[in-house]
Amino acid sequence: MKTTLIVGAGGVSRVVVHKCVQNSDVFGKIVLASRTLSKCEDIKNELPDANIEVAQVDADSVEELVKLISTCRADIVINVALPYQDLTIMDACIATKTPYLDTANYEHPDEAKFEYKLQWERDEKFKEAGIMGLLGSGFDPGATNMFCAYAQKHYFDEIHTIDILDCNAGDHGYAFATNFNPEINLREVSSKGRYWENGEWIETEPMEIKMVWDYPEVGPKDSYLLYHEELESLVKHIKGLKRIRFFMTFGQSYLTHMKCLENVGMLGIKEVEHKGQKIVPMEFLKTLLPDPASLGPRTKGKTNIGIVAEGIKDGVKKKIYIYQVKDHEECYKETNSQGVSYTTGVPAMIGAKLMLKGIWSGQGVFNIEQLDPDPFMVEMNTQGLPWKVEELEA
Repeated sequence: MKTTLIVGAGGVSRVVVHKCVQNSDVFGKIVLASRTLSKCEDIKNELPDANIEVAQVDADSVEELVKLISTCRADIVINVALPYQDLTIMDACIATKTPYLDTANYEHPDEAKFEYKLQWERDEKFKEAGIMGLLGSGFDPGATNMFCAYAQKHYFDEIHTIDILDCNAGDHGYAFATNFNPEINLREVSSKGRYWENGEWIETEPMEIKMVWDYPEVGPKDSYLLYHEELESLVKHIKGLKRIRFFMTFGQSYLTHMKCLENVGMLGIKEVEHKGQKIVPMEFLKTLLPDPASLGPRTKGKTNIGIVAEGIKDGVKKKIYIYQVKDHEECYKETNSQGVSYTTGVPAMIGAKLMLKGIWSGQGVFNIEQLDPDPFMVEMNTQGLPWKVEELEA
């Protein structure tokens, strides 16, 4: 029987555990580990009949991770901890020769810097260990990368432009809250924007570029250009690409609160002194905001995440829209989590399933779009994330 080690016990982890249990013939025994053991126990208690064990681990410690991986004899490690911990978990997998999967690229704890560089540098060590490391098997990155790879394989000879469109039209009833880890969310949104065009990166001020997109089943929404990690890998792997951008929707209440917090320094990630103690403003803000994992029962509405790709097929211009719509309340009914966690957690399970079954295999570090998109797209349709393709006027 296989043993699946899941590191992290937040909202995305809850979804991954539920979906792995639904596919227990592939995942076998689940070991759920986190720094906070009570969070693991809460998730385990939601699935009393499942084969789940819990463990405590400091994911910043390679030594502790190696001991845990070796003790439970994991066949794969699914990393749904903080992106700050990607490198330690990868190094523990190298040391134990255990396949690795994550949902987001490494982020530097002390600066708002998102890049694959340090993960890509571990490619040779993964090859030497004879194991596969899969990066970015969430939704964006993850499913959106697969949409691009699927479009490249089935619809185009060359893709010239891609816009990734991420809409969360959910309403949790709070004036201000984040749907995933506040530190990660607010760092992404408050950082400068970037997109790739004609072989170079173009930087913009935060939220400088806005467009309105009519999202199916949601409606028109203000969408703002951000930098997002999948752009960095897609420019390497989509042939013929001339431009790629990422847009995300935000409501006016969110933007107003974020601007106010930024103006008074609450989005700072450097230590400041307060009454003789050192604190990081962003970390302090995190303690004041609602836990994203608590938003599930409150959130109504839908997500719509997809890509618009334009290019050439048989000498003719072509434009398609691939997207997926998910209802927050349906997600909560199935997994006790809201839609943002669900749409990230399900692709993590799918990627791990394809690895464990040997459908995806290899040695080294891979971004998800380097793999065959077809089995992933089939699994999306059967695992709760059905997608659609629309042909648009080019």
